[in-house]
Amino acid sequence: MNNTQLIIFDWDGTLMDSEGEILTCMRAAIEDLQLEPRTDNELKNIIGLGLQEALRTLYPQGSNAELLQLTARYRYHFLESPRQPSELFAGARTMVEELHKAGHFLAVATGKGRNGLNKVLEQTGLDDYFHTTRCADECHSKPHPQMLHEIMDYLGVEADRALMIGDTEYDLLMASNAGVKSLAVTYGVHERQRLLDCQPLECVDSIKQLHGWLKEKANLAA
Repeated sequence: MNNTQLIIFDWDGTLMDSEGEILTCMRAAIEDLQLEPRTDNELKNIIGLGLQEALRTLYPQGSNAELLQLTARYRYHFLESPRQPSELFAGARTMVEELHKAGHFLAVATGKGRNGLNKVLEQTGLDDYFHTTRCADECHSKPHPQMLHEIMDYLGVEADRALMIGDTEYDLLMASNAGVKSLAVTYGVHERQRLLDCQPLECVDSIKQLHGWLKEKANLAA
């Protein structure tokens, strides 16, 4: 791991503690359209997928028109409705700043749409620390490898010198499909065994452990 050039982060559940916000916006969108409610577990399971894929998973029998309406309502609640924004996990900002200072390429590959990612990057002030980002409305949804392929091509980094970090099986499977090593975090959406089944290098339980692992294994400066 000491030849790692590029570290790619998932966003929701990996850098930002946004599970509650996503579930709130999804429940509100479902209620707007008076659709059959979904359980918390069903809603959490789709975090990490692109919005279209997520909604199709929740309502596989829904018409295209219904899914378009649901997409619009979710985006409204996430982008425009007033509420307390999600926060970064404790220690995430310091970790990103130090990784950037160490001289490694940093990127984001997320199930968010571009408008949603731009919003949270601006809110957190982290936009200048990432060399490139890819979103689900620009590429195939995870676990398709397109996001990672485009990030590596843009930065000129080979797959064996990249690392994907995420909290869902979709992140880890995307990495595997792209020939990229992965590291799982257990403080997000998917449980440890589900992550281990995807054969990441390791599972870590906090941002503090993640930061320490990267310093040790990826030869990053303290």
